Amino acid sequence: MSNGHYKMPDGLAKKMPEDVVICILLRLPMKSLLRFNCVSKTCHILLQSSTFINLHLNRATTVTDEFILLKRSFKEDINQYKTIFSFLSGGGDNYLNPIFPDLNVPYMTDTRSIIFDQLIGPCNGLIALMDNVNTVIFNPSTRNIRLLLSSPFDRPKGFHRYIRCLGFGFDSVVNDYKVIRISEFLKDDRYGYIQVEEENVEIYELGIDCWRELDHVDQQLPVIHWLPCSQIFYKGIFHWIAHTVILCFDMSTEIFYTMRMPDTSHNFRIEPHRSLVILNESLTLICYPSVVPVIDPTEDLIEIWIMKDYDVYESWIKKYTIRGLPIKIPLAVWKHNLLLFQSRTGFLMTYDINADDVKEFNLQGCCKSMRAIVYKANLTKIPRGSENGEQVQKF
Repeated sequence: MSNGHYKMPDGLAKKMPEDVVICILLRLPMKSLLRFNCVSKTCHILLQSSTFINLHLNRATTVTDEFILLKRSFKEDINQYKTIFSFLSGGGDNYLNPIFPDLNVPYMTDTRSIIFDQLIGPCNGLIALMDNVNTVIFNPSTRNIRLLLSSPFDRPKGFHRYIRCLGFGFDSVVNDYKVIRISEFLKDDRYGYIQVEEENVEIYELGIDCWRELDHVDQQLPVIHWLPCSQIFYKGIFHWIAHTVILCFDMSTEIFYTMRMPDTSHNFRIEPHRSLVILNESLTLICYPSVVPVIDPTEDLIEIWIMKDYDVYESWIKKYTIRGLPIKIPLAVWKHNLLLFQSRTGFLMTYDINADDVKEFNLQGCCKSMRAIVYKANLTKIPRGSENGEQVQKF
């Protein structure tokens, strides 16, 4: 191996013990692994095997192996937007460098899409971009993408459908990925007021390429706050920020339940916005001002709460209180100590929790249009579904 070029002739790969070949391949960068798919039949078969894909996904990595997928939008015309993905890697002093050219996202083009879309993941390496119409599953490492089939369950005549929330996660029992969509059917009464007539929960399983309605939901679900970074998949459970609680959905049992959030009313006169991230491998709640500019400077603060023991209310700990940060929306936590957020002026910024240091990047987007996912290179395949469904493509 020299000059960054890795050579493994097919004959040599056949003669070497498979565990030695695997050990070598696990140490190679993604570009080299993808190259082997074309130049060596033996390596191609190995790289496409579920055994190697799982080993590669769960290999030991450090924060230097993390990448950032950034979604942002720009206004092109009245109610017409251009949305792009930026693929970034971290350099020295927490600088961000592009690793691929920016990519246009064709489905997110109107006002509602760029503000109310959700970027969810990674889930075993896969990421979902969702709005109230489209769901796109993709792997930023292999550059594979799949647009899911639209739901066949149309609203009844005379009703309006309102999408309350969306989710994406993995069911380890059936070994398949699922998309969940919670809707309300609304109807105008004779006085012109809108009434909620019915709730609807739909599940889409990628492997069988099929939507179905969940008919055992007999409880009244709480009001869900559709905000950027207000949902997350963690420990086999999907979580949404709701009114006073976190709404949870078990991807395997398909049961809803709630978790209590910590009481933050003593520090915020006006109810704050809340976001969910993972910090130090724990479910973490970020509370930040819902009104900008903040009238009372003492309320211009951010609280970061960590749940030390999952689903134990008493284990919520207020870990950090940050003042005077120009935050519009939180995005993600990078390198265990860097809070990524979109500023009130629209730029991507980071805040170093340990060093109390703020950095602004020359990356800008429309207000509240930014989403970010921290991921590591992986070979995870997107399930292809049925022959009649949309197939996996390159982007």
